[in-house]
Amino acid sequence: MFSKIATRFACAAVLFVSSSLTGVAHSQTLTMGAALQRALAASPRLTAAERDVGIARGQRIQSGALINPEISYEQDNSFGSGAYRGTRSAETTLQVSQMFELWGKRDARVAAGQAGLDAAGIGRQAVRLEVLSETAIAFVSVLGLQRRIQILDEQSEAIDKISPLLQRRVEAGASSIAETGRAEVASALVKADRERTRSSLASARRELAILMGDSAPKFAAVSGRLDATGRPPTFQSVVAAIDANPQLVRWKAIYAQRNAELLLARLKPYPDVTVSAGWRRFSETGDNAVRLSLSVPIPVFDQNQGNILSAQESLAKTAAERQGNRNMLIVVAGRAYDSLQGSLRELAILRETAIPKSRDAADAISEGYGQGRYSLLEVLDAQASVAQARLREQEAQQNFHVAVATIEGLVGNPFALARGSAR
Repeated sequence: MFSKIATRFACAAVLFVSSSLTGVAHSQTLTMGAALQRALAASPRLTAAERDVGIARGQRIQSGALINPEISYEQDNSFGSGAYRGTRSAETTLQVSQMFELWGKRDARVAAGQAGLDAAGIGRQAVRLEVLSETAIAFVSVLGLQRRIQILDEQSEAIDKISPLLQRRVEAGASSIAETGRAEVASALVKADRERTRSSLASARRELAILMGDSAPKFAAVSGRLDATGRPPTFQSVVAAIDANPQLVRWKAIYAQRNAELLLARLKPYPDVTVSAGWRRFSETGDNAVRLSLSVPIPVFDQNQGNILSAQESLAKTAAERQGNRNMLIVVAGRAYDSLQGSLRELAILRETAIPKSRDAADAISEGYGQGRYSLLEVLDAQASVAQARLREQEAQQNFHVAVATIEGLVGNPFALARGSAR
């Protein structure tokens, strides 16, 4: 079931419309689906989790092993004095002993081993979802920074387009030479912001590459859409879905394991039986005889009370640990959900008012500047308002998709957004 969930997550965690990756080369564009697949194939944490499953499988096999028989050799009445000098009067015994576990001890041990194997398997699925979520977030970060650089480039180009008109105004005496410097400063500041963003993009690209198993990026860019959003479900439905997270499902197996360990601790004081059968040789007479024995320990001094108490406390601790784990997941989901809701409200304001109004104002002021009705400062301020609104939109879109990827990693399946074909 969890493999299906992971596959669905890989396809819908952040569904970006683009072509699939067909190979590894610097000239290629990386898609979300390809990034997720490569991250799963290269993750050392997932490999370690798979080794944990192998360790638990070995322990499960060992838990069902029967106790080995024992063979012993005894020699009596030898190397003494008189008639017992040397081995003339020796009695030799060759004996085989086998202890039989009673009271269901072996079954309890096997149950504990099986529960441990189940917990390791579910833990691997939890790591798988974490890798998918982290990779999706890293991918969105790269995509967002790419978009941010594009906006800054467009802002710089818009400022540079003013230069010819500004120069003509200066030559005509309609503008001061100081305005030329002001335009150059505005352009330089935008370019400085772009260089800072490029540095952040380089770091984000490297982080994504490392998640995919590469020490350096082997892709030219990532492709996808940030503008697609949707209507989220209620937070109560998100909290309800969190109970399906492997981190919480794993506690059922841990409870079963600790319960079996408690049963095993309680059964330990009950004695097991050791049956022995041997062959005895009397050297003095040359006779042979069969030797049979039965031994049972007497649980007088060690009742295993300390281990029983420890197992009881460990079992009682399970519920508190699961609740603490669940509370932590709800806190993380709550932060992501609040970020998602805030991003949607912010996007609504930006798209309905800030961006269209700032563009209209910038167009009117740019046109009026050519007619001498506005100053260069007003033109630059209008262009900066447009760029700022678009940058805020890009940041809100990125926050939205990061929040979606976070929640999808917590609930264990694609977030139920009314996205249609948008994502």
